[in-house]
Amino acid sequence: MVLKCSPLQLAHSLLLTLGMVWLTPVWCAQEVRVGAAHFPPYTVRPERGVDTGLLSQLLDALNQLQDDYRFVLVPSSVPRRVRDFERGRVDMLMFENPAWGWQAFSYVAVDMGLEDAEVFVARQQPDRQQSYFDDLSGKRLALFSGYHYAFAGFNPAPKYLAETFAATLTYSHESNLLMVLRGRADIALMTRSNLIEMLRSDPETRSRVMVSERVDQTYRHYALLRPEAPIQSRNFAQMMQKLRDSGQLQAIFAPYKIAVVGM
Repeated sequence: MVLKCSPLQLAHSLLLTLGMVWLTPVWCAQEVRVGAAHFPPYTVRPERGVDTGLLSQLLDALNQLQDDYRFVLVPSSVPRRVRDFERGRVDMLMFENPAWGWQAFSYVAVDMGLEDAEVFVARQQPDRQQSYFDDLSGKRLALFSGYHYAFAGFNPAPKYLAETFAATLTYSHESNLLMVLRGRADIALMTRSNLIEMLRSDPETRSRVMVSERVDQTYRHYALLRPEAPIQSRNFAQMMQKLRDSGQLQAIFAPYKIAVVGM
């Protein structure tokens, strides 16, 4: 049997069907764009499209923890990350510190409960002692361009560092360490967690360098959120606390001697 409907009845049926579609709740996770600048071991060459750093592991853990937000990595660079943040290209940055040039910008800071440090590295020599690191004057330094060092008053200006501390600036901790090993620099400053990773994979180099007991700075890591970010600071802080309570933060960061501390 074939049922026949008038045009009016067909229109009515179509409207009912569309109404049911419109009334069906559609859920969609909010995207949170996280800026990623080369900062090993946290972020490793994100501009190449495949990041193997700790940031990727953390974002995976955050995305698996909940369904309300989807954290995505947006490649940036150390000098460009501030501009990307200010112009809204990214919603947040992780592994930052308010002392690193953020005084003039609007943001909401969330303590991530993670601590790392910058240390000094020199070539191992028979008569060289830890006192070698006490005075930097007259020594050639190898520094990472764009970093804020405590010994330099957190001033990252290349001209200032070159003229005041005879510093050579690069975009690679590996290059800076090689400069020290080859005698082209006397001291390199390195992120402790990155140095640990490098020396772990290269025992020969480990026997050729002396790492300072002196620490240039011990710093807490913060997440900086734009005031207009799709996620509120308290929600992000709650997620980090859940990862801490479950032991996931410890599993990600402890192998690199990054301290997981109370927020």
